[in-house]
Amino acid sequence: MTAPAYVAVDWGTSSFRLWLVDRAGQVLATRRSDEGMLAAAKVGFAGVLQSHLAAAEAPARLPVLICGMAGAKTGWVEAGYVDTPAPLAAVLKQAARVGGEARDIRILPGIAQRDASAPDVMRGEETQLLGALGLAAAGEALVCMPGTHSKWVRVKDGTVAHFSTFMTGELFSVVSRETILSLAVAGADDAEDVASFKAAVKAAYDAPAFAANLLFTARSRQLLFGGTPAAARETLSGTLIGAELAAGLSGAVPKAGITLIASGRLAALYRHAFDALSIAVQPIDADEAVRRGLSMAAAAIWTR
Repeated sequence: MTAPAYVAVDWGTSSFRLWLVDRAGQVLATRRSDEGMLAAAKVGFAGVLQSHLAAAEAPARLPVLICGMAGAKTGWVEAGYVDTPAPLAAVLKQAARVGGEARDIRILPGIAQRDASAPDVMRGEETQLLGALGLAAAGEALVCMPGTHSKWVRVKDGTVAHFSTFMTGELFSVVSRETILSLAVAGADDAEDVASFKAAVKAAYDAPAFAANLLFTARSRQLLFGGTPAAARETLSGTLIGAELAAGLSGAVPKAGITLIASGRLAALYRHAFDALSIAVQPIDADEAVRRGLSMAAAAIWTR
């Protein structure tokens, strides 16, 4: 077994992921938990990190590089933002040092869009962009990053020019659990209904102003014409994603299509969504992208 060179951590709002990495970028150990920023803020960030470092058998002086919500104002140490237009290389230069710790712990900054007409922020996604696109990727890319809060990012020659956040995942959770539509999806199993999903995507993409109306059809169609709870769930999901795509694709689309950075079920859903609209995508695994981004950042910070 090769010796570890550093520890990489993706610390989200509700999730924690840690990788013990060697100099060649190979993962030697992995830790995952639901001790995200919200949980860690209550019990202490240092304690949460140390428990996982001990479990991964990380050497005492091994440096740690963190991205995500641990660097938020309500996180461990505020890491600030790089303002748009934001060269991805600038993210590497502004990592914040965590004081009072024996080991060298750094937290990468996020990216801020200080536009009064379209203010926006990201934390963690900048590291995925770095891993997916590199420091100085030539040309233009339109990147879709699904999640609880999906990001659509326009990158030109390695610089984040503009981005938008869509609360698609959070809205789906609320609508499917806290509204009358919860009755339509009650008892839905894990079976996919791709046809219902794609139809909902296309309907919302074609008429995003009717999204609130289209959501209700998940219940009215079920009451009047029948249908499974799974079909209703896919209608809700497809409607919200279709409305998101209508906005995300409202500008020019690069000839190469959309760069889709996603993992698991979200990756499959968004690929179905783009397929429904006959739009080409270049898929990149989100976990791989963030690990690669952290590796690039670690190399830049500790070898310069």
